[in-house]
Amino acid sequence: MTFIDGFQSAVLATLNKNGEPDSSYAPVLQENQRFYIYISELASHTFNLLENPRASVLFIEPEEKADHLFARQRATIRVNAATVDRDSEQWTDILNKMEGKFGEIIQMLKPLEDFHLFELTPESINYVRGFAQAYTLTGDDLDEVTHLRDRGHGKKLA
Repeated sequence: MTFIDGFQSAVLATLNKNGEPDSSYAPVLQENQRFYIYISELASHTFNLLENPRASVLFIEPEEKADHLFARQRATIRVNAATVDRDSEQWTDILNKMEGKFGEIIQMLKPLEDFHLFELTPESINYVRGFAQAYTLTGDDLDEVTHLRDRGHGKKLA
C-alpha cells in the first residue's frame, strides 16, 4: 500500500488487562507485508500486546497536508502481534534493518533487555482515501477489496 510506505511511525491502539483502550505510537518498520516495532516495557502497550496480541495500527495523513480535516487519508490496520525471539536470526535481521532506517539509536537500544521486538501481522485494513472513498481490504493476501458505499452519508446507524 503506497500510502503507508513513507511513514516512520504509527499510532498503536491496544487493550490493557481490564479491556480498557490505550493508544500510543511507535517507530515502525514495514517488511514482507508485516510491521515491526521495538518497544520498552516502560510503555503500556508492551504489556498490553504481551497479554492480548490483538491491536490496530493507524497511519494518518498529516493535518497540514490534508485537503480537509474531515477526510484525512488514513489506513487503520487490524493486526495480530507476536514477539520475535531475541536469540533468533529474524531478530538480528530486523534490528539491522531498523538501524538502517532509524540510525544509531538502535545500537543503543539493542542490548536493553526491557525492549521487545513485535511482529505485527495484518488481518484487515480500513483505508480512507477521502470523502466517499472508504475501502476494506481482507483475505489472506489482503487483496479482497470492498468499497464501503453502503454505509454513512445519509444512512442512520442502527
